[in-house]
Amino acid sequence: MESTKQIKIEIRNRWTGSVVFEYTKEGNTITETVLEAIRRGANLRDANLCGANLCGANLYGADLCDANLCGANLCGANLYGADLCDANLRGANLRDANLCGAKGCYLSCPTEGSFIGWKKASGHIVKLRIPEDARRSSATGHKCRCDKAYVMEIQNMDGTRATVDAVRSDRDKNFVYTVGATVEVPDFDDNRWSECAPGIHFFIDRRAAVEY
Repeated sequence: MESTKQIKIEIRNRWTGSVVFEYTKEGNTITETVLEAIRRGANLRDANLCGANLCGANLYGADLCDANLCGANLCGANLYGADLCDANLRGANLRDANLCGAKGCYLSCPTEGSFIGWKKASGHIVKLRIPEDARRSSATGHKCRCDKAYVMEIQNMDGTRATVDAVRSDRDKNFVYTVGATVEVPDFDDNRWSECAPGIHFFIDRRAAVEY
């Protein structure tokens, strides 16, 4: 009977590239390597797990502080009590993941009251006022979503007032931000872990919107 090939997988530090953990076994996968690292108490802080398929993995209590999980598949993963502080979860799939007790998963936007948000659209920056009764959410990054917002002003990138009073969304050309009008997304998705779901996407920090 033909034996399965021994596969060595290395987990490296996202900043230095040094190996923080390696595991070899027949038919090895990144999921098994991560789970083995957790079982052995390996330090996965700053680990580069970009694009890793960790669907359904039991990552209970894992220390993933500052880890690069950009584009990782964490669908259905058990992240109960995991430390995700400052982890890069941009584009990660967190649908149905258990994030109860996870650190670093607070909303990036205020949970109550009205506040100001900033959005890039058509080469401009849109100043929004998110009303008190707006539904709002964020995943684990700095980008937020809401179901409605009042358009206060359209600015140039340098902060000066733009000469236009309406700009189109970069994602949906039929969605227009007009100064003095309230824009709404009727099919807003309440699942906060679906970062790219329907909603008005914005940042609390104007600089973050400019650099997006």
